Amino acid sequence: MTDFDPKRHSIGWIGTGRMGYPMAERLAKAGCDVAVYNRTRAKAEPLTAAGATIVDTPADLAGRDIIMTMVATSDDLLEVISGPNGVLSGTGGPPKIFIDCTSVSEEASARARADTGKVGAAFLAAPVSGNGKVVKAGKLSIVASGPRATYDEVVGYLECLGRGVSYVGEGELARFCKICHNVFLGVVIQSLVEITVLAEKAGVPRHALLEFINKSVMGSMFTQYKAPALVKLDYTTTFTPQLLRKDMDLGLAAARKFEVPMQVASTTREIIQALIGNGYTDIDFATLLELQAKASNLALKPEDVEVPTGLED
Repeated sequence: MTDFDPKRHSIGWIGTGRMGYPMAERLAKAGCDVAVYNRTRAKAEPLTAAGATIVDTPADLAGRDIIMTMVATSDDLLEVISGPNGVLSGTGGPPKIFIDCTSVSEEASARARADTGKVGAAFLAAPVSGNGKVVKAGKLSIVASGPRATYDEVVGYLECLGRGVSYVGEGELARFCKICHNVFLGVVIQSLVEITVLAEKAGVPRHALLEFINKSVMGSMFTQYKAPALVKLDYTTTFTPQLLRKDMDLGLAAARKFEVPMQVASTTREIIQALIGNGYTDIDFATLLELQAKASNLALKPEDVEVPTGLED
């Protein structure tokens, strides 16, 4: 981020959930001029300690140079941009740039791009890979698409959020990359729980197998930060089975459109459906381990072993 001036542009941030809060906090702590809106104001107010200001409606962010969004759904994105109290309804003049980090549909992203384009604003799709803990550790990754000149202007702010940004082209290509990413996520977690159960039935403790995998060429940031959940059977929610199923469905629909066979992904999608059918809903998708153990006649017990997440300083 050479020659990056965090105060060159004023930023309006919308959404302070599990991901949005630490992302907005990173920008504020980097010295950026950040004003924040969240539907429940109390959840955003602690950000004032990092230097952010809090506003009451998205419309109050009109006049900011850059608007960044991290909300829950496609409908939420369109509401905060072009709804009755959305940013575009404000009297402060339209922002120059909108950057959306939410995982939304290509259709919603294109609609947001069109709505902001009507007032002369540029739009970047910039979905992310990681969870709240990854954000706090500074290891979030971002994929971006939209006008190249806009990306070049704001890349310094995106780099404040994590370990790097990948620009993949114009339009909604970043949304497509995120779908591919999450299909891979489903396939990887299912394969990981299969080998973990296999090794445990042969007598290998889960923590020992996962330590080996994470030290090998097959390890990754994902397998490492998911290891404690699989070892301790801690299924604190980071991403639900329903959300993973949604993304698998989007990926498989795209595969049909482009005539790409995806046999492994198709099978994984049905396993995730079975997980949901067995009642694992409002819980983390790592519960695929439970389904695999049940199918393998293995009774799982938490292992009282400290396992590094890979996110430590």
